[in-house]
Amino acid sequence: MALAEGKIFQFDGDDSIKTEFLETIDYSGNRQDITYDTDEFNAVCPFSGLPDLGKLIIEYVPDKKLVELKSLKYYIISFRNVGIYQEAATNRIFNDLMECLCPVKLIIKTIYNVRGGIVSTCIMDSEKE
Repeated sequence: MALAEGKIFQFDGDDSIKTEFLETIDYSGNRQDITYDTDEFNAVCPFSGLPDLGKLIIEYVPDKKLVELKSLKYYIISFRNVGIYQEAATNRIFNDLMECLCPVKLIIKTIYNVRGGIVSTCIMDSEKE
């Protein structure tokens, strides 16, 4: 994005998202619903170059794997300087966690801070595909 007087704001492509950070832990317990929730999700709007800040909610029912929380935090942080649309970020997180965990059920929900008077909420649900 061009700024005043030839200044350019640079952001990374989605190839900078660190899926290799995601680690799993074996799980053999009873069926349970697990929810992870953070108000600190952010990426960069590739159209405006401005930060997209919001809430990320991950809900899943594990089959044989849990995601290790520190690895999840580092994965989430890797979006910080990535130029990615809100819907694409939600889709990417959904696909990455589906591949990593192979859960019984997965819901990814992003609720972005108000911008221009509009609140954006994106939801992907494995049971609605």
